Amino acid sequence: MNGLTISRVVLARHIAGQPSHDDFRLETVPAPDLDEGQVLIAHHWVSADPGTRSRLSGQGSYAGALPIGAVIDGFAVGTVIASRNPRWAEGSVVVTGGGWASHSLSNGRGFIAPVTRTDVGLHHWIGVLGVPGMTAWFGLQRVGAIKPGDRVLVTSAGGPVGATAGQLAGGWGAGQVVGVASGTDKAHWLTGEAGFDAIVDWRAPDFDAQILAAMPDGIDILFDNVGNAMIDRLLPLMRPGGRIVVSGQVADYNVPVGQRHGMINTDRFITHRLKMEGLVVFDDMRGFAAAQDAMADMIMAGTLKTRDVIGDGIESLPGLFCDLFTSGAAFGRRLAKIG
Repeated sequence: MNGLTISRVVLARHIAGQPSHDDFRLETVPAPDLDEGQVLIAHHWVSADPGTRSRLSGQGSYAGALPIGAVIDGFAVGTVIASRNPRWAEGSVVVTGGGWASHSLSNGRGFIAPVTRTDVGLHHWIGVLGVPGMTAWFGLQRVGAIKPGDRVLVTSAGGPVGATAGQLAGGWGAGQVVGVASGTDKAHWLTGEAGFDAIVDWRAPDFDAQILAAMPDGIDILFDNVGNAMIDRLLPLMRPGGRIVVSGQVADYNVPVGQRHGMINTDRFITHRLKMEGLVVFDDMRGFAAAQDAMADMIMAGTLKTRDVIGDGIESLPGLFCDLFTSGAAFGRRLAKIG
């Protein structure tokens, strides 16, 4: 297409254990001509998402395994620069699952949606107004059935999903919001800026005692982003009628399925009538627009805080992604700004 090239990051090999830079390869390819119904989107921002890890080992999860040579998954916000689709005019600003690339093609189906608010930064549309924020919103509302007075514990509270979930819970009248995160910087930001009541460091040798001291009356909603071992550890603190939201499994993504921690405290489900449910946030897409509008108002009012780690260009994405799985490093949304 008129000499235009696309820079992209592809999977160089299937990943075993911790991801590294060698698992990825940077390519430059010519932009193809458009078929009828297609649009070409120039990306402004691209995300590095921990959930992508589950597709990079050659085994799929709720989404299929990514083959070697495929563009790495990621969400993008950008502008339509060429269109053969009447629904998407040139100049439209959109959010899409365009992957780790400077540009992407779309046939107008699948995940592509208009940016409806430009009074907030565009990067928010793949952050707090994107999948992380929607996961927090619908995880608490639909799965967690949050109500005023609930005692809420959020794990991996320093990540974009956890930080947003804690703030939403507080805004919706939770009686207590406690986070699990590592490091004093995270603790200061989460309690100071994001309004958490307390933060407990999961690396502390007396972690269990600290959680009990922070939440002596127990947990109504456990919003978990970590995985089986953390849930099992916290099950004894769940209150009658408690709800466990399985949002992510960042501690399990790099562990083969057969080696992951099992659960032994499952008697609590019977004795305390607990419910545990996972979510794939795209099930809630019909409600995205209303939630995004409400959260954009919160950003503008200063009642919803965000923290971003920004890389320069497509080539920064492997490093941003690998840092997600480094102990203590996952603080804020990982984004690459595309020139």
